[in-house]
Amino acid sequence: MEPVKASFLARPAFKADPYPFYARMRRDAPVFPVSFPAPWPFWLVTRYDDVAAMLKDERLSRDLLAKLPWFPRFARPLLDNMLGREAPDHTRLRRLVSKAFTPRRIDELQGRVERVCEELLSKVPPGRPFDLVADYSLPLPLTIIAELLGVPPEDRDRFHVLVRGTLPIGVPTGSLFDIPGAFPYFWLLMRYFRKLFAERRLRPRDDLFSALVQAEEAGDRLSTDELLGTALLLVVAGYETTMHLIASGALALLENPDERARFVADEGLGDSAIEELLRYTSPFEMTAPRIALEDVTFAGVTIPKGALVSGGLGSANRDETQFADPHRLDLQRQPNKHLALGGGHHFCLGASLARLEGRIALTTLFRGRPALRLTQPAESLRWRRSVPLRALAALPVTY
Repeated sequence: MEPVKASFLARPAFKADPYPFYARMRRDAPVFPVSFPAPWPFWLVTRYDDVAAMLKDERLSRDLLAKLPWFPRFARPLLDNMLGREAPDHTRLRRLVSKAFTPRRIDELQGRVERVCEELLSKVPPGRPFDLVADYSLPLPLTIIAELLGVPPEDRDRFHVLVRGTLPIGVPTGSLFDIPGAFPYFWLLMRYFRKLFAERRLRPRDDLFSALVQAEEAGDRLSTDELLGTALLLVVAGYETTMHLIASGALALLENPDERARFVADEGLGDSAIEELLRYTSPFEMTAPRIALEDVTFAGVTIPKGALVSGGLGSANRDETQFADPHRLDLQRQPNKHLALGGGHHFCLGASLARLEGRIALTTLFRGRPALRLTQPAESLRWRRSVPLRALAALPVTY
């Protein structure tokens, strides 16, 4: 078949309801080529079983530096992190960073997440419309990851601007025209990280920047690019998924009043509700790309050696062969082996943090503001232009 243009998959109109397209592809072309503005072939896998298999397939590598040796030197931290590496480097980097996401550390954050949620909502008086994305789902995880990293409060507005400006490089929009404008933000963000690392070498604190520096000095062989790349990955992974889980999860509950009522009434529903909202909304619609180290076949389609391949998480999580009535929101769905947070050894490191923040944010929102409602029809909402993300640009609500 003719390749599907990446710009089509990134369109806001497509993001509003991509599921009929994915259902057709699972039936007629479960593995199909995607046309990116780049000189190498790219494939998307759409069926649940195939996506689950590719996430664990050692013939598919995340080491993109091997594919892109010409990648600009100053931008190498974008790829030089555990998400873009395989063993043994991936194992070494993941072991280092996992120290910040231990169950004990996550549990200790619960009270802080609850306080930030209440602080953000207290700024919005009843009856005044507000944007749930800009005023709640974005500042919550950004505040928490900034505190974990050790970004000073007075720097957080600037920090947010630099991170958001950098995103078009690492989160493709389907157009090369968006990338050049992101490089100045990226350069300034790397300069800021270097400054913080230098400060933590002189005056360590109880934060993740200090932990990374101390690990480097203890002989864990962190290169400068790895140090910067790991910090960048933690920032993006630490709030991007959570931000869209909260916003899209809130929309899903607003559009499904019966499930919303169950969520508000049943205090024991929080964990299974978050798993279902992760499946139902799939904030990251596609996995990060992998390189085929040899010819690999899925659903009878051979992906040639050297090609890039991605798994369609949004499609897999609506696969009729895996989930009964997959387009229905069921907060008590069991079993629910969704792939929203990936799988294999690249499974989302911040999964426990995303689940905690999502559960507390939505619980605080809907139980504390039972009259919450949209201020415009759901079909008129704006979605972000992005290839891998399915993300609301804004969610206007009031209560």
